[in-house]
Amino acid sequence: MSTGQNRRSVVTGIGVVAPNGTGTGAFWKGTQEGLSVLDRVSREGCEHLPLRVAGEVRDFDAVALIEERYLVQTDRFTHFAMAAADLALADARLGRADYEGAPFSVGVVTAAGSGGGEFGQRELQRLWGEGSRFVGPYQSIAWFYAASTGQISIRGGFKGPCAVVASDEAGGLDALMHAARSIHRGAGAVVVGAAEAPLAPYSVVCQLGYDDLSTCEDPTRAYRPFTSDACGFVPAEGGAMLVVEEETAARDRGADIRAELAGHAATFTGTSGWQHSREGLARAITGALKEARCAPEEIDVVFADALGVPAADRAEALAIADALGPHGRRVPVTAPKAGTGRAYCGAPVLDTAAAVLAMEHGLIPPTPNVFDVCHDLDVVTGRARPVELRTALVLSRGLMGSNSALVLRHPVAIPS
Repeated sequence: MSTGQNRRSVVTGIGVVAPNGTGTGAFWKGTQEGLSVLDRVSREGCEHLPLRVAGEVRDFDAVALIEERYLVQTDRFTHFAMAAADLALADARLGRADYEGAPFSVGVVTAAGSGGGEFGQRELQRLWGEGSRFVGPYQSIAWFYAASTGQISIRGGFKGPCAVVASDEAGGLDALMHAARSIHRGAGAVVVGAAEAPLAPYSVVCQLGYDDLSTCEDPTRAYRPFTSDACGFVPAEGGAMLVVEEETAARDRGADIRAELAGHAATFTGTSGWQHSREGLARAITGALKEARCAPEEIDVVFADALGVPAADRAEALAIADALGPHGRRVPVTAPKAGTGRAYCGAPVLDTAAAVLAMEHGLIPPTPNVFDVCHDLDVVTGRARPVELRTALVLSRGLMGSNSALVLRHPVAIPS
């Protein structure tokens, strides 16, 4: 296929493994109802640690979903990613018959923040307790942040452009636009997204070094972004994978076009304080709007980063106002992750999935556990808000200073 500006990247499939449900049906039901599934951490080995509340994926049976030969050589975060990829491919109706004659046209891109902590911890404990002969050969790959990309591509027979994005939590959005640019350069389809499993004891201990982590013991109060009693973020497992295709090819094979990846931009402002993320995030938003050829007032909803730290929330509110002008104070803002937790790189991909579903249903999901907003934002709380949605803005920031913005368009807004 020829490359060029006319090669639009569109979402044709969504697969979700999240604390509030596996599959888009369960995920959307919980999201639109504003259900909070945050609860006490129950993972073995974490009972004595200061982290008390998290978003756990509790209804996931890896044995039923992943073949044994892949199961034994991969970590929980890759199990999530492989299962979500299967769901996304099924949703897109993209099977082997569609690409077996052109396997180099399909690629895989994932983002990861922590890699396979549970697998790595288990093997290192064997090393310390029993000796090197008891460490399995898959230790060398299962912990690696690139494992999900590799295993999805091998399992699916995808030989096109593959990559791993390591840009902090914002990597989830950056991976989506890496996929879009692969489409622009000639790829036919990319399986893309992120999933995390950060609740193994070793992983939790590492996270305790984050000043912004919430150690509140009350699940209803542990993660309340944009409020005066915000005390940090709650981590979560899970994530989402999408199938992104070249629009014309997708239409030719009869695929349902669910959304267009219209524009993206990213910046890096480092770890010198959340006040600097205001300018960085605003510039990312402005850049994404420019690439999408979208005016600020065309944004119908913002899916916020919503860190849950007063200084970070204030910086985000000001960044939205800086980039969108007066419209920034009127546009509806939501943060469904307040009810499921922040799945690091998986969080913005889950937000992207929620944004696509929101546009399809004409419904902005509420922000769970949030009641009194103390910033100049129209945060949707309580119940879902019915609104015609044509364009959505998804925001993400990393704890190390990455900022990313993505503009999505509903298919009806795609020019012919």
